[in-house]
Amino acid sequence: QVQLVESGGGLVQAGGSLRLSCAASGRTFSIYTMGWFRQAPGKEREFVAAIRWSGGSTYYADSVKGRFTISRDNAKNTVYLQMNSLKPDDTAVYYCAADRTPQAVGNLNRDSSYNYWGQGTQVTVSS
Repeated sequence: QVQLVESGGGLVQAGGSLRLSCAASGRTFSIYTMGWFRQAPGKEREFVAAIRWSGGSTYYADSVKGRFTISRDNAKNTVYLQMNSLKPDDTAVYYCAADRTPQAVGNLNRDSSYNYWGQGTQVTVSS
């Protein structure tokens, strides 16, 4: 089993920045990819970004490309999501996720590809 704990959410004005963290514990050696998803009120959960645990390749949703950066610190078993130029449309609960089997790049944006989920952290961007 893998446990994921997110932190770093909060309230920020449009144009501001936040950095989310996701600390993994347990069988972290079994992780291939970690991702960030978000869910706004009344909407389905959507993919934000993903990073390969080994190698560090990164993948982004078009809506956040150029504004958000995903990174990892393997020594700390932690993944980060640096969010810049935030917009009110970025308001959502942000979830960290991890898989336990390798996934093709085309599947990284599917929440069904991930086996472990954090509890979520709220990000609110005011206009």
